[in-house]
Amino acid sequence: MRRHLKAMEYGILGGSGLKVPLLSFGAGTFGGGVEFFDAWGATADVAQARRIVDICLEAGVTLFDTADVYSNGRSEEVLGKALEGRRNQALISTKATFRMGNGPGDPQGGPNDVGSSRYHLRRSIEGSLRRLGTDYVDIYHLHGFDALTPVEEVQETLNTFVREGKVRYTACSNFSGWHLMKSLAVADRYGWTRFVAHQVYYSLIGREYEWELMPLGLDQKVGALVWSPLGWGRLTGKLRRGSPVPKVSRLHKTSAAGPQVESEHLYKVVDALEAMARETGKTVPQIALNWLLQRPTVASLILGARNEEQLRQNLGAVGWRLSAEQIAALDKASETAPIYPYWHQKQFPERNPWPV
Repeated sequence: MRRHLKAMEYGILGGSGLKVPLLSFGAGTFGGGVEFFDAWGATADVAQARRIVDICLEAGVTLFDTADVYSNGRSEEVLGKALEGRRNQALISTKATFRMGNGPGDPQGGPNDVGSSRYHLRRSIEGSLRRLGTDYVDIYHLHGFDALTPVEEVQETLNTFVREGKVRYTACSNFSGWHLMKSLAVADRYGWTRFVAHQVYYSLIGREYEWELMPLGLDQKVGALVWSPLGWGRLTGKLRRGSPVPKVSRLHKTSAAGPQVESEHLYKVVDALEAMARETGKTVPQIALNWLLQRPTVASLILGARNEEQLRQNLGAVGWRLSAEQIAALDKASETAPIYPYWHQKQFPERNPWPV
């Protein structure tokens, strides 16, 4: 069930009772000082971050996503300062698991400063709370799966954080199907808190999420929080067939690190988006985002923005809906052949129906 509040629409996150906005803000652009994040337009300017937060809250974008490793903790620090005096108006999502030392002067840390062990997660949550200037986070993610730590240790630790009141809901990110299912099974076995969300990469040029993780999310009531919904910046409307990458573009530095896309497939999708933009009067990114908002399990899209103009444009992705015919056209333009065993399963829709 979705409802309107201010300019935003809200939905329930997975199997929880938490209402989240369909659009969220990714604070990876807060912090700066690290080459990878600087390429995304990261800034350490608290005043600018507060202005971005102002716009978000005014539009009903109340969920802010960050991680301890974003700019070596500076993203959490800047977000915490930008939310000073209005913490109760916002939902904060942060993450742990990746390597995190003792701050900017020690980014590598020691052998136990990585993973999802009880040792590292305890240090991580305490550090995140301190940097964010709060005594709890609303959604706490495992940033990736740790195959070296027993799942029982991981899930018991997360359950302890919830019982202590330091975490409201738990989630994961970048898990494979068996990672997620095993984690849920262990939590259910012991009656511990279970993941209500999975932060995933999903876009018109990256639809692998649909092959297994989406059906799993439907079956287990795990909502999708989508990162990089504009395909690593490729669906912003700046890339066009026959034109070079704009001189001012983060793609010059980040494209090699992101998911690779064959040029012809990319431009086939871009062509369809541009045609639809002319038909609807919407922008290319607004159409790409609206398509995602109508996919099964999708609870919220995490948007980054380097400036106010970019943020306000992306906020125009809600409040309207693509038609069934337009969605079908985008589906066709973006379709790719799945890998095994998904291509085999797809041949038997009577036993493996498309998620709805």
